[in-house]
Amino acid sequence: MRTAWFHCFSGIAGDMALGSLIDAGADLDEVRRQLERLPVGGWSIDQESVLRGGIAATKVHVKAADTTVVRTAAHIQGLVAEARLPERVQERALATFSALAESEGRLHRRPPDQVHFHEVGGIDAIVDVVGTCAALEVLGIDDVRSSAVTTGIGMVRSAHGMIPNPAPAVVDLLRGAPTRGIDVPVELTTPTGAALLAALVTGWGPMPAMRLEASGFGAGTREMDGRPNVTQVVIGEALGDEQVEGQPVVLLETNVDDATGEVLGHTVESLLQAGALDAWVTPIVMKKGRPAHTVSALVDPTLTAQVAAVLTAETGTLGVRGQTLSRWPSVRTVERVDVDGLSVRVKVGPHRVKAEFDDARKVAERTGRPLREVLSLVEATWRSQHGGEQQVPATEAGDAYDGDVVTPLRHVHDHDHDHDGVDPLDDPLDEDPA
Repeated sequence: MRTAWFHCFSGIAGDMALGSLIDAGADLDEVRRQLERLPVGGWSIDQESVLRGGIAATKVHVKAADTTVVRTAAHIQGLVAEARLPERVQERALATFSALAESEGRLHRRPPDQVHFHEVGGIDAIVDVVGTCAALEVLGIDDVRSSAVTTGIGMVRSAHGMIPNPAPAVVDLLRGAPTRGIDVPVELTTPTGAALLAALVTGWGPMPAMRLEASGFGAGTREMDGRPNVTQVVIGEALGDEQVEGQPVVLLETNVDDATGEVLGHTVESLLQAGALDAWVTPIVMKKGRPAHTVSALVDPTLTAQVAAVLTAETGTLGVRGQTLSRWPSVRTVERVDVDGLSVRVKVGPHRVKAEFDDARKVAERTGRPLREVLSLVEATWRSQHGGEQQVPATEAGDAYDGDVVTPLRHVHDHDHDHDGVDPLDDPLDEDPA
């Protein structure tokens, strides 16, 4: 299983992701040929070799003609579908735009289909996103992983004034992902970069076990003192079953004897939203025969403090205990099938095919079908498309990031931009302002 691991030590933007893949060996001419299938013109793309903090990197330049055309996310979906791109390129691009659309809908507190964006800058973003997905395909990437994502601090300039850094869209898109802020007053991670990770990454953490084949650096626009403004990608063949050591995880627990069922249920949900890999409640009997419950959470070591704080706050416990364990999760891939014109994620493992519950629930809500019927139909559709197979080539073990992503795409709001000062809240498709 060919794997790409993004090292986001200085954040990530759409053009930086694309640049890193080209630097790692993706042929720009082949990427350009796929982009030219899009039924839009007035753009160009080229590459430049640069130095950032002494590191040789590739800077991608996307130029688009100014226009007054306004495109909605649904329009972008149509453009991508009309382009007849390779299947995985289309699926990855649509998932990324869907993540952006759903995030903007939440941030503007309006139905996503009521959010729109202006075309200036939109073409740049379309090329960055589809180009990144095309580059992954050119390199034959089956699985995408990422390190923790670095963000800056302070305030950044937007079309509507100053807003906090990281931008609200970045924070929303990276829910459940390990992140870290550093004392750099620069927008290190853009909404488009965050959306690519949210839609494509199946596992977070250190570089996975793989035979290294290539690496590359994608450059941002700005030079920064003391830090290379680049995103790194490492390409290799996952070791899979040859990996002997399990993935390190931390088990956090606390005993509570004064919490209601409603509070316990809410706590489990909050732990998962905080990034826990799993969370559960176990009935126990404490001293003096008191009935109680143990609340448990399994977390990535990088998120221990974050999840422990949620466990303490939600239960009111006076202490949390923890221990480091190893896990060997079954390998799986995340695919998509269409039901009544809506896209539903499907987790495919060695011996099971399972529809993503949140996606299936939204299909049931929108179509009026019973939920159990949707779940059954999704899994049956996948099997019919794969000749009744129960297994596809699997990725190295790792949990998929379960972002709130269901297509058809919603509308995204965008404004005019340049690469020196974008609007990260209203302009999620704009790229590397650094």
